[in-house]
Amino acid sequence: MTSGTGSADGSKADETDGDTRKARDTAVSERRFRFLVAGYAVSSYGTFLNMVALNLFVYETTGRALAMGLFMAVRLASGFVAGLVVGGLLARFSAKSIMLWANVGQGAVMLVLILAPDGMLTGALMAVSVVIGACGTLFMVALRSSIPEMVGEDRRAWANSLSITGRSLAMVAGFASAGVVVSLVGYTAAFLVDMATFVACAVTVALLPIAGGKGAGGSAPEAPEAPEGSEGSERSGDSGDSGAGKDASAAKSGRRRRPVAFLALAAAPGMGLMVALRGVDAFGSSSHNAALPIYSTSLDASNPAVFVSAFWCVWALGNIGAQQVIQRYAQRTGRSVGALGFGYGTVVMSAAFIAAFAGFPLAVTAVIALIAGAADGLTEVAYTSHLQTLPATLRGHAFGLSATFENLGFGVGMILVAAALDRFSPLAVVGWSHGAAIVVAVVFLLRVTGVRRAERTGLRKEEAVEGRPDRGDRDGAEVSRG
Repeated sequence: MTSGTGSADGSKADETDGDTRKARDTAVSERRFRFLVAGYAVSSYGTFLNMVALNLFVYETTGRALAMGLFMAVRLASGFVAGLVVGGLLARFSAKSIMLWANVGQGAVMLVLILAPDGMLTGALMAVSVVIGACGTLFMVALRSSIPEMVGEDRRAWANSLSITGRSLAMVAGFASAGVVVSLVGYTAAFLVDMATFVACAVTVALLPIAGGKGAGGSAPEAPEAPEGSEGSERSGDSGDSGAGKDASAAKSGRRRRPVAFLALAAAPGMGLMVALRGVDAFGSSSHNAALPIYSTSLDASNPAVFVSAFWCVWALGNIGAQQVIQRYAQRTGRSVGALGFGYGTVVMSAAFIAAFAGFPLAVTAVIALIAGAADGLTEVAYTSHLQTLPATLRGHAFGLSATFENLGFGVGMILVAAALDRFSPLAVVGWSHGAAIVVAVVFLLRVTGVRRAERTGLRKEEAVEGRPDRGDRDGAEVSRG
C-alpha cells in the first residue's frame, strides 16, 4: 500500500516537473522568437524604406521612368529564382546561416551603392536590385519554414501572427518616413539607415539559437494531429505527411524524378491549388498597387500622396488588429484559422480592394481599407500556418515554390496592369484582377469543403462497419445468438 502510494506520488511529481520544464522551455523559445521578430521588423523597415528611396534615386539618376520598371523587374526576377533554389539550400544549410547571410548580403550591397563612383552607379543599382530581391526571398522562406522548429507546432499561428504584425508596423513606418528621410538628409543618409537595419537584424540572428533548415533531407518529424474542428484539407495534409516523406525519400533515391517542390504540393489535398491561388492573389495585388497613385491623383491632383499614405496606414491598422484577434484565438482554442480561413479571407480582401476604387466617400473608403487589411492579415496567417503543416523534408521547398509563384504573379501583373491602366479605369482594372482571385478562391473553397465532406462520410462508414457498443456490435451479437 505504502510503496504503491509513493510510486503514484512520484509519478505525479515527475509529471509536474515535466510540465514545469515544458512551460519554461516554451517561454524561453517564445522570448527568443520575439527578439527575432524585433530584428526582422527593423530590417523590414529598411526594406520598405529602400523600396521608396531606391525608386526615387533610380529615377533621379537615370531620368527615365522605364529604368524604375527595369529595376523592379530585376528585383522580382531575382526573388523568383531564389524561390526555386531556397528549398535545396535549406536542405544543406541551417536556417540561421541563410537568414544571417541574407541580411549581411543586403547590408553589404547597400555599402557598395554608397561607395560607388558616379560612373558605376548603374551597375551598383542593378547589383542592389539582384541582391535585395534574392536575399529578401531567402530570408522570408527560411524564417517561415523554420517557425515550427523554433516555437513548436502548437504555437505556429501565434508566431506567424507576431511576425506579420512586426512587418506591418515596419511597412507603415518605412513608407511614412521614406519621403521625410530622403528630403531632410538625402539619399546617402537614407541608404546608411537602410544598411544599419540589415546589420541590426544580422546581429540579432547571430546571437540567437535558431532551429530549422539543415538536415531536412533526413527523416521527417511526426506531423501534429489536426485540432478538432480544423479544416479537412489540413487533416488530410497531416495524415499524409508520412506518405509525403516517403515520396521525398523516393525522389532522393532516384525512383522519382519529379522536383521535391512539386511533391510538396501533392502532399495534401488542395495544396497545389492553394499555392496557385496565392499567385493569383499576388497578381491582384499588383493591380491595386499600380492603380492607387492614379486613383489618388484623380481625387486630389495637387497632393496625391495623401490618399495613398492614408489608405495604407488604415490598411495596416486593420492588419494589425486582425493579428491581435488571431493571436488570442490561437491562445484560447489552440487552433489555427486553417485553409478555409485562407479562402474566405481572400474573397473578402479582393472584394474590399475592388470596392476601394468604387468612388465611395472617404469615410466609407477608410472602413473598406480597414476590412481589406484585416482580411489580408487573416489570409497571411492562414496560408503560412497551413504550409507549415508539411513535414520538414518538404516545407522549405513548398515555401520556396510559393515565393516563386508570388513573384511571378506580381511581376506579370505589374506589366499587364500598367498597360491596361492606359486604356481602362482603375476600378475596371482592379475589378478584373481581383475578380480572378475571387473566382479561384471559390474553386479552392469548394475543393476544401468537398474534402471535408468526403472525410466525414468516410468516418461515418468506418463507424458503421466497426460498430459501437450501443449499436452495431450489440445488434450483430443478438443476430448470432438468435
